[in-house]
Amino acid sequence: MSERDSRLPEPISNAHDRLKALPQWQYDLVLIVGVVLVTYGAFAILGFFGGVGINSIVGFFRTVTFYAAVYALVVLALNLHWGYTGLFNIGVAGFMAVGVYTMAFLTAAPDATPAGLGLPIPIGILGGMIAAGLVGLVAALPALRVRADYFAIVTLGLSEIIRLALLSGSLRSIEVGDTVYGTGGGSGIQYPPVDTIIPWLLERPVIGELGEILFEVGGAVGIQRSVILGGLYTAVLIAFVGLFYLFLSRIANSPYGRILKAIREDELAAKSLGKNTDRAKIVAFVVGCSLMGLAGMLWMGSRSFVSPDSFMPIITFYIFVALIVGGAGSNTGSVIGGFAFAAFLWEGPRFVRSILNANLNLRSPPTIYDAFVELASGDLTPLVGYLVGSLDELRFVLVGVVLILLMLWRPEGLLGHRKEIAAATDLSKRPSPPDRATASDGGEPDE
Repeated sequence: MSERDSRLPEPISNAHDRLKALPQWQYDLVLIVGVVLVTYGAFAILGFFGGVGINSIVGFFRTVTFYAAVYALVVLALNLHWGYTGLFNIGVAGFMAVGVYTMAFLTAAPDATPAGLGLPIPIGILGGMIAAGLVGLVAALPALRVRADYFAIVTLGLSEIIRLALLSGSLRSIEVGDTVYGTGGGSGIQYPPVDTIIPWLLERPVIGELGEILFEVGGAVGIQRSVILGGLYTAVLIAFVGLFYLFLSRIANSPYGRILKAIREDELAAKSLGKNTDRAKIVAFVVGCSLMGLAGMLWMGSRSFVSPDSFMPIITFYIFVALIVGGAGSNTGSVIGGFAFAAFLWEGPRFVRSILNANLNLRSPPTIYDAFVELASGDLTPLVGYLVGSLDELRFVLVGVVLILLMLWRPEGLLGHRKEIAAATDLSKRPSPPDRATASDGGEPDE
């Protein structure tokens, strides 16, 4: 037991010991669920005391969970690049755009403007993942021959090339026969939303009956049907988060994952041991890009329209912030980082602002200088009103402050302190007493 653990009260220390004794996946699940429940409990108490209705509170939870799941998906994919392999990919938004636009082109109606192929949504999703992976392969082949900082520049440039190409007039409309295809330029593309899978699921026998019960219970406590439908699609996203987590954890704990970690720590040493590091990096990059494309499609799944403005470089910055908050190299940290970013840095401030506006008669002066002038006269309300009114801009300041504090006090992130085991067995564990007896005697222990 560490010195810090020994200072805990006995009941808490015992609970902490029992948690540490759990298998890693159970410990991670308890940790994620605990963080989510504590956060939602705090926001629920704040909402009830602030006079917010239950429908608004549940809607807030649904929004936070939706964005938390979306960010967790992309951060998990980025963790494969940056956290496990050390590939500094800052073109995440570009690969998401390739996936979404490919799906939109494959599934849009043939008589739409611009036209699509009218294929089923599952084929569109599969096509989007393949296209994102192929673009990742094209980028990886030449870019992996350069140093890490140049590789970052290449990926950022590729992302901007993709966005500007989607926005360009040359690809806006392409006439083939009597049909006009294309990217739609700034007007974007209309396509069938992915969340139509929810009405399809509700038409199934058992799921439909469970859905009716859920709608009746929700209606009884004042939750609107649209909020419940959105919550069901969010549940689908959470299922994908679980699949991403299992898939990437399997990769991380495999011999191939140990090669990736060796590349991250010292690629030259990995090469000297006969490992084909170029092939390992290309495979990791392509897989990660495919997952980014899938995450982009699931993110846009509740919409029926996509435009290049949805994939500005700032999206990549947000995803990196979530990864840094959770801790690079940890899949559990990626999930918690995505949730923390959505709850505390993005949607949480808006929720607090709605409560303050509903309960306080806040007046926002035109400039912060005016707010400080009135503060000098002893009136704090104008400064609070100015800060609440400027919350959308101040969120960027909040993100910067959080990054600075993390770099000062916890540069490894919330869960980036874990030591990943490179060997097939944990060599740090002491042998059990019978094993020590065997080792000292040189034979079988006494029965």
